[in-house]
Amino acid sequence: MSSTSTPRVSFASLTPNNLGTVRKLNSVLFPIKYSEKFYADVLLPEAEDFCKLVYYNDVPVGTICCRWETVNGETRLYLMTMGVLAPYRSRGVGSKALQHVLGAAMSHAKPKISAIYLHVQISNEAAKKFYERHGFREVAVHKDYYKKIVPHDAWVLEKRLDGVEASA
Repeated sequence: MSSTSTPRVSFASLTPNNLGTVRKLNSVLFPIKYSEKFYADVLLPEAEDFCKLVYYNDVPVGTICCRWETVNGETRLYLMTMGVLAPYRSRGVGSKALQHVLGAAMSHAKPKISAIYLHVQISNEAAKKFYERHGFREVAVHKDYYKKIVPHDAWVLEKRLDGVEASA
């Protein structure tokens, strides 16, 4: 080991014991209050690979929560939330969290996941650029997606994992 330590980004599965930390982070990171169903769903066993508490040098600094959806025989991963506390941004934390989930999605066999998608509020250019740098592309604008925050519209961004291009 060298004397200069590189920051360590690590992940923990969500449990009833750390769910309070996830709630607190979400309340700081997002302008939306998530439902009890959201928090129950992120604890489901099938969500474990796709819902993580993100640590930077053993300090919880972010969350990433996804669920999978199967529509017309195609399984896609929906990235519900991903956020990193402001002082820890631009340190590769979000990229590592996203890569972690993409890796889990690509290695998931039953069911096979063909794509990952998410919504980004149309005022959040920085988030859109972040996802585009990671291979996501805008496939739609969802009008009035957000009911309680302005602007109400969201970009729908998608990254195909099966090599098939989506028809926008």
